[in-house]
Formats: sequence, C-alpha cells, structure tokens
Amino acid sequence: MTTATNPRALPHPAREEIRLEAVLHALADPVRLLIVRTLAAADVELNCSAIELPVTKSTSTHHFRVLRESGVIRQTYQGTAKMTALRHDDLDALFPGLLPTVLTAAGHQSARDTVRG
Repeated sequence: MTTATNPRALPHPAREEIRLEAVLHALADPVRLLIVRTLAAADVELNCSAIELPVTKSTSTHHFRVLRESGVIRQTYQGTAKMTALRHDDLDALFPGLLPTVLTAAGHQSARDTVRG
C-alpha cells in the first residue's frame, strides 16, 4: 500500500497490489456500486459530499474506504475537500473490460428495477 509523506494523504494500493477478489467484493455492495456508477457518469473527480447516498455519513465513509482500499477509487484532498475519482486506467490494465461490463450490467439492472417499481 502506497502512502505519501503528507499527513492528509490517504493510503491506496499500488496498481500491482490490486486484487480481483477485493475489487469484486467492493463492487458487490449496492451503495458502493452507486458510488462507482455516479463517478463513471460524471467522468471527473467529485467531492465525496456531491454524491448523494441513502446512508449516514459514517456509513458512507466506510463505503468510500472499502472502494479506496480495494483500488477501485483514488481519493485526494484539495484544500478541505476530499476528491474522489475512479481508477479507470489501473482497473483496465489489470482487468480489461471489467469495469465497463459491471457498469453496463448495473445499468440494465437499474432499468429492470425501475420498470418493476
């Protein structure tokens, strides 16, 4: 796990440390999948608070941590804001097609859920 000398720097796994089982575990949770879908749709870094989630702040912090520690997202501080982005390049290099496939499947599932609801 790489860490910087900046005390506000958050630990992230290096590309070679990212494991498929950790990524799949992170993506298996509906709230975490919502975070990933939101980031993918935005295609830019987002402030964590800009992503509306149906959970408490402490629970959302947990979900962001799981995504970060699995290597799905990268979080950095810009002033007082914690900015979050998908690690597209790392995930595509390690697991080609995984992220687009998961996002497409999640979109289909969401559409089915909307029709049923």
